[in-house]
Amino acid sequence: MTGPQVLVGVDSPAEAESAVSARARASLARAVRTTLEDEGTTHGEVSLTLVGDDRIRALNRDYLGRDRVTDVISFDLHGPDEPLLADIYIGYPQALRQAAELGLSAHEELVRLAIHGTLHALGYDHPADDRFASAFFLRQEALVKRVLAAGDGSRDNSRASSNPPSSNPL
Repeated sequence: MTGPQVLVGVDSPAEAESAVSARARASLARAVRTTLEDEGTTHGEVSLTLVGDDRIRALNRDYLGRDRVTDVISFDLHGPDEPLLADIYIGYPQALRQAAELGLSAHEELVRLAIHGTLHALGYDHPADDRFASAFFLRQEALVKRVLAAGDGSRDNSRASSNPPSSNPL
């Protein structure tokens, strides 16, 4: 295999396991790979796992000192001059809530969070205030557009979709 290895899994909740199709997992892997390729990262391994509210809250509390549910957490596990090694956790229920609140498809929000987490794993950060105008977010949104444009042909790939998120969004 050329390029970094990307592993996508579902840890919990149980309903996410059945809702996240093989095609959706491939799409999330493509979002991570596109981000890595765009950054010139040619070696390494990224694990992306969809988790429930309890697990993402525990990770946020135990490792970042924030006792609340969040949408994505990244851990870069490699040292200087070592190939990329990262774990990314996406809070699946939180991603679905955010998609519904923003009027987006679940697919688009999950792709956005996969890219967001990958950028953090590569060492990028965004300011706490005015973050939506930051270079980080502009870069993220450009990558989201690119990944969705190259998508799987599904009408549910972008904001242009008239289909609201469903209980089986992917």
